Amino acid sequence: MGTQEAINNIIRLVGGQGNINKVWHCMTRLRFDLVDDDKVDQQAIKKLPGVLGAQLQSDQFQVIIGPKVNSWYEQMLSALGGNAAAAAPATLAKGRKGLVSLFMDTVSGVFGPIVPAIAGAGMIKGLLAGLVALKVVSAKSDTVVIIDLIASGVFYFLPFFLAVSAARIFKVNEYLAAAVAACLMYPSLIDAAKALATHQEGAVSALWLLNAIPVSVFNYSASVIPVIFSVLALSYIYRWVDRIMPDVLKTVFTPTLTLFIGALAALVVIGPTGIWLGKGLALFIEGLFSVSASFAGLIVGAIRPVAVLTGMHHAMTPIALQNFSDRGYDMLMPMMFMANMAIAGSTFAIWRLSKERQEKTVTLSAAISALLGITEPALFGVLTRYKKAFISATIASSLASAFIAFFGVRLYGYILSSIFSLPAYIGPYFIFALAGVVMALVISFVLTTLLVGKEVSEQA
Repeated sequence: MGTQEAINNIIRLVGGQGNINKVWHCMTRLRFDLVDDDKVDQQAIKKLPGVLGAQLQSDQFQVIIGPKVNSWYEQMLSALGGNAAAAAPATLAKGRKGLVSLFMDTVSGVFGPIVPAIAGAGMIKGLLAGLVALKVVSAKSDTVVIIDLIASGVFYFLPFFLAVSAARIFKVNEYLAAAVAACLMYPSLIDAAKALATHQEGAVSALWLLNAIPVSVFNYSASVIPVIFSVLALSYIYRWVDRIMPDVLKTVFTPTLTLFIGALAALVVIGPTGIWLGKGLALFIEGLFSVSASFAGLIVGAIRPVAVLTGMHHAMTPIALQNFSDRGYDMLMPMMFMANMAIAGSTFAIWRLSKERQEKTVTLSAAISALLGITEPALFGVLTRYKKAFISATIASSLASAFIAFFGVRLYGYILSSIFSLPAYIGPYFIFALAGVVMALVISFVLTTLLVGKEVSEQA
């Protein structure tokens, strides 16, 4: 039996094309969102050549393929005629899934295909940060500049990667989605945002369309939520425009009107909303410290992983920088450090529990990146697929952050939240910072092992 025949059999055994809402893949699995899970013949699928396993998990039917999953996915799309390449917007509102589960699945689906780029760049970036922290290379050398641009390009231009991936999820033209991302990343907007941030003369907070519609000036590089929701909106806009446009005009005017309306929606409403949510988070955190440092640690530690997942974590950095300026020290960045270590601990647990060689390799890379201060590969590539692991990391981050805040652990200068950052804490707070790191790693590792162990074993 060839691969294509096996794929045709999978489609038949999951209930046929009509039973498939969407199909996507991660590093080793084909993942299905089905109309009726009871129509699946799981045992028959497991016996197909090339299939390493199959199971129903977290409202998804997963067929384990291994390293060849991308090839299988492409052939499956051809067999389905591209009609289930991603989640149609209607499927995102399925009542059987909670909002948190829905959000995590969507983020996982968007980030799944781009995990290799994020994981590779994250590893390079983390190792570079470690070499700079250990003073093996000078931070101002050309070598660092070149390696950093190799590592940082993916994160800086993340909106483009997300736009293409989200377009597949929301079933809209990928190039229209990339065009919307290009609007958010256009140099005139980014330069205006930088001028505003540095209080340059003539800087403006908004650009005005026809002197009536404000386009708020923000830097969307490395943003997550604005572009994903912009592409989601674009999918609805495209369908609406295509429906009302006369057939003779569709070829030219459907993409024209869709891009214009979609870009305006992103620039005027969706993008600024995402940014302002981040700013609101920053103000909220400032208020917590006025109540109690320990309480602030408990809350900040709990929301930090979610903030990174949504791209709102950038709102915390200005608070830390302002603290360095006003007080000469900051207590927020040590909490970010604890969150990174907790994420690393949970990811190491998933690595230990995983059985598949390909998944172990990717997970180990993500765990090491998190240990070195780059958590995106771990969050997007691993923890969004194991929600209990994400919860475990959040609990560990919260407890460790509260612990170090109680003892007043602080930093006196900005530094990446990496394991190599520990020397920066040498002094009266070092022992508490070290204890916090151990707490974050151990608690997250143990909790993930206890809560997710059976789930990972079943998926192996």
